[in-house]
Amino acid sequence: MQVVSTAGHGGHGKSALVRALTGTEPGEPGAWTELPSGRRVAFVDVPGDERSVPAMLAGSAPAPAVLLAVAADEGWMPQTAEHLEALGALGIRSGVLAVTKADAADPKLALRLVRDKLAGTALRGMEAVPVSTVTGAGIEELTAALDRLAGRLPVPDADAPVRLWADRAFTAGRQTVVTGTLAAGTISVGDELLLMPAGERVRVRTIGCAGEPRASVGGVSRVVLTLRDAGRVEAGMALVTPGAWTHTTCVDVRTRFGEASGRLARRMTLHLGAAAIPVGLRPLGPDTARLTLNTRVALHLGDTGVLRDPERRSIAGVSVLDVRPPTLVRRGAGAARARELASWPDRPDGTIVLRRHGVLRRSELSLMGCAPPDDAVALNGEWVADPAHWESLFERLAEEASRHAAASPRAPGIPLETVRLRLGLPARQLVTALVRPPLRLDAGRVYGPVPPPAPDPAPEPPPTAIAATPPPPWAAGVERLRADLAGSPFDPPPPARLGELGLTGEVLAAAERAGAVVRIEDEDGDIVLLPGADREALRVLTGLPQPFTPAQAGEALATSRRVAVALLRHLDRLGLTERRRTERS
Repeated sequence: MQVVSTAGHGGHGKSALVRALTGTEPGEPGAWTELPSGRRVAFVDVPGDERSVPAMLAGSAPAPAVLLAVAADEGWMPQTAEHLEALGALGIRSGVLAVTKADAADPKLALRLVRDKLAGTALRGMEAVPVSTVTGAGIEELTAALDRLAGRLPVPDADAPVRLWADRAFTAGRQTVVTGTLAAGTISVGDELLLMPAGERVRVRTIGCAGEPRASVGGVSRVVLTLRDAGRVEAGMALVTPGAWTHTTCVDVRTRFGEASGRLARRMTLHLGAAAIPVGLRPLGPDTARLTLNTRVALHLGDTGVLRDPERRSIAGVSVLDVRPPTLVRRGAGAARARELASWPDRPDGTIVLRRHGVLRRSELSLMGCAPPDDAVALNGEWVADPAHWESLFERLAEEASRHAAASPRAPGIPLETVRLRLGLPARQLVTALVRPPLRLDAGRVYGPVPPPAPDPAPEPPPTAIAATPPPPWAAGVERLRADLAGSPFDPPPPARLGELGLTGEVLAAAERAGAVVRIEDEDGDIVLLPGADREALRVLTGLPQPFTPAQAGEALATSRRVAVALLRHLDRLGLTERRRTERS
């Protein structure tokens, strides 16, 4: 089966066409017909008045083709133009033009006008058929044109993950009925799906398609599903395959078929499938922007949608470039991000994604809708790395090992956790995979190459009468603190240990003034870390999926939630992070 949506000005005969082609009322979920070739096509009839553009977008978005109706006696009208603009933003490139009411006026003039309006659009070459639903003239020719259209449309992947946007839903007792267009994938009775945005698991009880019960159905199809104990379901929600999509509230997009991103309103509505989602827009480059969504959405890279400002009636198409975009906190970060995105295609592949992230789980790439690139470095079956990034990590590790051995000749090995934090890696097993000759791993520490024997020391100069400058009173305590934090840079000593180190009162204050320690005030006692620990924490946290919780920050830094919260407040005071409040914070 294929699915075609209608489009056109109100009163130009869209519903009458569907009724003539299918013999059923256009509002029914089973508005479909069998074509001469045996193919089946279902219709999504959309309203045509000026207030119904959101409903038109919801009905047309999942459909791969359009049946555009223009009346011979009225010709091109305002809603025809607005629907054409929306179709262009949706990226719909296939369709049939029906010049309706051919019994009321000569269709040639209207057809000539429509051809002029379609010139320069993706629909400029679509087949046109004059038709009258009153006399029946042209219905047979329109059916044949739809048959040829259905034969040209691509066949979707039956194994693709499911995302069914609900354009209608109602609940009766414990059963919920959902109607929508299945664009790809397969749904079977008994399947467990996630109901977004809540992410609750629901089970498919029955399936209907083309007026018949089915055990399973594949895209593209108009389907009616019955769910049991699904709770509240509304139009605009989505049923998706578990573990196959990225659930996100922040995306970077490319804008197209509309104004430059800087001229778009900062508050708009994103039409995605059958959903209409309020978003905040931050322009990045001339055709790139960051969208902050007010609800979680299941997305893949390359997904398309429409941004609409109802007040200015402006429309822009969008393609999703990144479903896990980096935070933009430093000065100039937005401009740098725009330069990066400028070279990306509308549908980024695994090569581009892995180049940006450096190291990812295979499952993370799958959630974004990507496959690992052929040249990816395979790491123990679970992880993959970008080749250039992996080589640069090895070079950094070799430098760190050499520097550590020179600074600590009595303990030349670096603990695995310290290496993980310094390199910003998400798991210790990646450090183990990174080690290769001349580096070596022994007892949980990474050692650099054995250094050559040191030359004989030069003879000491004779003592002078000048007395050496005594070290500051905090020096010995800071050195012992450095040893305490060698393997756990974000695990500060408790107050009792600070007392043992002599780092209290004025001595600690002097060490802080000298830049020998970082002290973060906390109601449960001072948190004392080594210089640079806060910047190192920022680097580690930048690698997390954004936004993240204090618990996730504590896990990434291998420290307690208390310390993680204190560090986050400290970084926030420095203007290096941004706190996003939720209903619970």
